[in-house]
Amino acid sequence: MQDIRWGSIGCGNVMEVKSGPALQNVAHSELFGVMRRDGKLAEDFARRHGVQKWYDDAVKLVNDPDINAIYIATPPGSHLDYTRLAAEAGKPVYVEKPMANSFAQCQEMIEVCQQHSVPLFVAYYRRALPRFLKVKEIVESGQLGTIKEVRVQLLHTAKAVDISGESNWRVHPEVAGCGYFCDLGSHIFDLLQFLLGDIKHASGAIANVGKHYEAEDFVEADFQFTSGVSGSGIWNFNYDENIDKTKIIGTHGEVEYTHFAEADVTLHALSGDEHFEIANPLHIQQPLVQLIVDELRGIGKSPSTGVTAARTNWVMDMVLGRLNPI
Repeated sequence: MQDIRWGSIGCGNVMEVKSGPALQNVAHSELFGVMRRDGKLAEDFARRHGVQKWYDDAVKLVNDPDINAIYIATPPGSHLDYTRLAAEAGKPVYVEKPMANSFAQCQEMIEVCQQHSVPLFVAYYRRALPRFLKVKEIVESGQLGTIKEVRVQLLHTAKAVDISGESNWRVHPEVAGCGYFCDLGSHIFDLLQFLLGDIKHASGAIANVGKHYEAEDFVEADFQFTSGVSGSGIWNFNYDENIDKTKIIGTHGEVEYTHFAEADVTLHALSGDEHFEIANPLHIQQPLVQLIVDELRGIGKSPSTGVTAARTNWVMDMVLGRLNPI
């Protein structure tokens, strides 16, 4: 079984701590090359992180014979094109989240990878983090009784960069898919489906309350899982305080956790309350990267694939009113 030598298309902020060191630190894995359109920035990243090669051309990086897997660390608007490039070169693909700008683009990515017999993974790394594996353990233990409902709140004050009018790709729909709902809501819906199974119905309402940028800053959603569990959520990125709270509610108790803030997992059960303090790893993608590398070497299975991630894009498109109900 050969080691995995990654080439990264993109080496911006997400690569500095979240993923770049993870690709380096995992057993049988090496970040072998990086690419950025500004070659000087690619060279600087390579020098600081001990990466052997750098490029300013994605085609050259993908076709480097020393590189045998591709990580796509660019905004979602470019994921389809880069996935096609890597798949046509016969190299496995690990792509950042959200998987693409739409469910239709996700389907194209899956199809091109299947055509060229290469695996496709997506960076929904919460599926491998100990904190959320604890939530899954609680849900599956029966301590909550029959699961009935999910309630999501993600409320943020407006970001200074957006109020100032500076460029921020996360709030430009042609680059990001929508606004912060796509960037952050995708993590929430993906994790919920990991915990509770597929969502089969979803709808929502959107608004632009703050008028700081063109994308929506308020989303309200209702959704239902195939199991019959119902869910509701509010995402407001022009609020007067920060609240990050999700509750999974059953007949005998509930579990409460945050998606992005460092906080305890709290179990409210008939026997009393329990708090679980579980810190995230420094390089937050490392547990998932390990599972991906293991699968590529034939000894494991990643919980986050193109198929699972595409389902998250389907849910978001339904909430945003982009698809007809099925």
